[in-house]
Amino acid sequence: MTGTSSQSSQSSPGEAAGRDDLAAGAGAGAGAGAGDGGRARSVWSRDFALFFVARAVARLGDTMLPVALAAGLLQHGYGAGAVGLAMASTAAAFAGLVVFGGVIADRFSTRKLMIGADLVRLGTQSLAAVLFYSGHVVLWEICVIGLVNGMAGAVFQPGVASTVPRLASDVQAANGAIRIAESAAQLAGPAAAGLLVGFASPGGVFAAHAATYGVSALSLLLLRLPPLTRAGSPDRTATGAFVADLVEGWREFRARTWLWGVIAVWCLYMIAVWGPTVPLVATEVVQQYGPRAYGLINSALGAGTVVGGFLALRLRPRRMLRAGAFALFAFVGFPATVGAGFGVPAMAAGAAVAGAGMSFWGVMWATSVQTQVPSDVLNRIHAYDVAGSLAMMPVGQALAGPAATALGADHVLLVSAAMSLVVPTVLLAVPAIRGLVRADARGTHGPRAHDGSADAAPGRTHPEPH
Repeated sequence: MTGTSSQSSQSSPGEAAGRDDLAAGAGAGAGAGAGDGGRARSVWSRDFALFFVARAVARLGDTMLPVALAAGLLQHGYGAGAVGLAMASTAAAFAGLVVFGGVIADRFSTRKLMIGADLVRLGTQSLAAVLFYSGHVVLWEICVIGLVNGMAGAVFQPGVASTVPRLASDVQAANGAIRIAESAAQLAGPAAAGLLVGFASPGGVFAAHAATYGVSALSLLLLRLPPLTRAGSPDRTATGAFVADLVEGWREFRARTWLWGVIAVWCLYMIAVWGPTVPLVATEVVQQYGPRAYGLINSALGAGTVVGGFLALRLRPRRMLRAGAFALFAFVGFPATVGAGFGVPAMAAGAAVAGAGMSFWGVMWATSVQTQVPSDVLNRIHAYDVAGSLAMMPVGQALAGPAATALGADHVLLVSAAMSLVVPTVLLAVPAIRGLVRADARGTHGPRAHDGSADAAPGRTHPEPH
């Protein structure tokens, strides 16, 4: 039932073929802001503000939902296993279908797909609110609702990547602003959900969550974009075969060493660092210091992500992935302080620094993908990115329990801390990753051979940087 947000489109007057012309400045080597014929658009335009609101409000609702789901199911006699099953139904549908959602997003209007996905989740969460208000709560029904939400999220999410460069000339600043908003929502959401559960009921939180999707859909509906042109691209709705589009997306993904290299390393990160750290930190802190201490540490982590977003607004490194990889070293403070048994203040400080590093990396990565990848395959490549990033997280989470039983949770966290230093080291060791030059910093004669973006798929002509 979690709404894989999406959270994180727009109709173009030139979408006569029944789909968006996804040409913003997201072509390989194209500088951000190329999408409207070279005219620079302010980050805080009316349309970006609408998209910003859609992302922030949807994220707020998604962070409220786990509290409502846990409280609601426990009140109706279900245990922790039922809560996990309900959440897993959404995650499984999302992870399994997001790649296909990328193909769909490249074949049709992403704006219409995103609005449709929001409206579907508006309906499902309204139904969930009715079930919890009425007291008729059956686990399989809740899981089916979660499954539908995951499918809708898989359709929504791929269009996020192509939306930001269409709305803002400064893609990095736009991503930084969105990251700050999402981080602030993540801080406020659980607290707001707790108040609603206490003063109303879990059904009230589901109703509020449904309303956030309504706000998101309305914001996307009001978006207006100038006509965009994309030379030499076929009308996929008429001639493109679904399987052929899927294969083309994979070929484009595989052709970029910096792209698949990061995803491959990120699988290791999910298994060895993020996957075990989240559940084991929760277990250790709650058992030793209580839930309030865990809430404080989580808040510190969220505050750190806000700081990282602000840093990403200010700093503009020429080699973004290299700078982001250095920032990832900061994550060591989160598992290390808990695994070493430091006090709550030290744990909170470690979490804050870790959040800042992760947030800065996130903006550097998102901006690199959005500005280095051709616009006509961006949705599909973003879908492969999301699927690859999520694939190994459940493995890491599943292995955390047995590893903690065998070695002790503190030792597993210390291993995760060590691996959080290994992963950015590996990223920096790959020339295509550390040498990738930001799209708007390259010269006018195309990408340099060492920057990792020249290994594009054969037969594709990329626009020159603006």
